[in-house]
Amino acid sequence: MEIKAQDVKNLREATGAGMMDCKKALVTSNGDFKKAEKYLKEQGLAAAQKRAHRATNEGRIFSRVSPDMGILLELSCETDFVAKNKDFIALGEKLVAIINDKKLTAPSDELEACVKDVIAVIKENLVLRRFEVLKAGQDELLVQYIHGEGRIGVIVKLKVSEPALKENEKVKQTAFDLALHVAAFAPLYLSAGNVEEEYMKEQEEIFMKQAEKTGKPENVLKGIVKGKMNKHLADICLLDQAFVKDEKKNVASVLKDLGKEVGGNIEITDYLYFKIGSE
Repeated sequence: MEIKAQDVKNLREATGAGMMDCKKALVTSNGDFKKAEKYLKEQGLAAAQKRAHRATNEGRIFSRVSPDMGILLELSCETDFVAKNKDFIALGEKLVAIINDKKLTAPSDELEACVKDVIAVIKENLVLRRFEVLKAGQDELLVQYIHGEGRIGVIVKLKVSEPALKENEKVKQTAFDLALHVAAFAPLYLSAGNVEEEYMKEQEEIFMKQAEKTGKPENVLKGIVKGKMNKHLADICLLDQAFVKDEKKNVASVLKDLGKEVGGNIEITDYLYFKIGSE
C-alpha cells in the first residue's frame, strides 16, 4: 500500500524515531498509525512513554488560583506574533476571570462571545481550546506556575493535615517547587495506582518483545520486564519521579520529609499540566 509522506512525518513527530524506521513501521502495520507506533516501541526505536504529538499550533496558557478554585486555560491562535498581542493576553485573563467568578466547569456562550469579539479586532482565528478546574477545600492548597511566555502551565494541589500549614513558608515553597517539577518533567500520572490497566498491559507486551531479543530463559525475561516496568513507572508517575531539586529523593519522600519538618502530613493529591498544542 502507498504510505504518504505526511503520515511518516506525523509518526516521526509522535515517536522521535527515524524517517526510514517510521516508513517501515507503517508498511509493516498496513498504514495503521497506532500499530506502527507500537511496533517502533517494541523495536526500541521510540520512547515508550511518549504519547502526545509535538505542538503544531500557537497560543498561550493562562492560569488563575483562588482559595477554593484553580483554573488552567489554553487559548489558541494562528501565529506566535498574536500570542504576544496585548488584546490576546487580555482576552485570556478575562476568560479565566469569568470562569472563576461564575464557577464554570464547561464552555459557555459568554466565553465564546468574548473570543469572537477579539477575533473581530485581531483578524486572526482564535480558539478557546480547553480549560480545566481544580477545586480545593479548607485543608488544600493550590499553587500555579506559568513557564516562559505561556508555553506551559501547571497547577498543583496539596492536602495538609492542618489548615494552618497552608501558610507555612516551607510548605508554600515546596508546593511551588513541585509546580516547577511538573513543568519540567510532565508526568503522565500522579502515581502507579492511577495508570490504566490497558496501558500497563501494552507496556508489558512492549518490554517483553524487547526482552525476548536477549534469548534468555522465560523466568529471566519476567524479571527483566518487571525491572523495565518499575523504571518506566518511575519516569511517568509524579510521586515516583526524582525530585527536580534533589535527584537523590523522589517526590513522595520529599513530601514525607517536609511533613516531619513542619509537624504534619503533606500530600499532593492532584495536578494540571498544559502545554501549547499537546493533548
